[in-house]
Amino acid sequence: MADEGTHNEAGCGRVEDGIGPVFQLLGKRWTGMIVAALLRGPVYFGELRRSVPGVSERMLSDRLTELGAAGLVVREVNEGPPLRVSYRLTESGAALEPALKELARWANQHLKDSRPTQPTAVGA
Repeated sequence: MADEGTHNEAGCGRVEDGIGPVFQLLGKRWTGMIVAALLRGPVYFGELRRSVPGVSERMLSDRLTELGAAGLVVREVNEGPPLRVSYRLTESGAALEPALKELARWANQHLKDSRPTQPTAVGA
């Protein structure tokens, strides 16, 4: 183990290049799950909300707007009747599939036993 007094700043470089912007976008709550749900193909807003349990309509809308601004998601209005809005990944968004599959594989191997447990009642 290295002594803190001999810390080498060159060995502890910045992690900005490339990975910083990825986690600024995909590291936000719900974003990765939304992208994963869209990997299956175009989805209507209501279906997308049901496929990401716990996300509110407002949060889903905000995250879809951010993903659209980043060029990963396209919003398409189907005039109907009834009027329906669907979302699909762009080519850039779909290119995330291998990385997300690898993250899921890693999580299945390494996070199985570290999932949060239900809190116990005080004094129980």
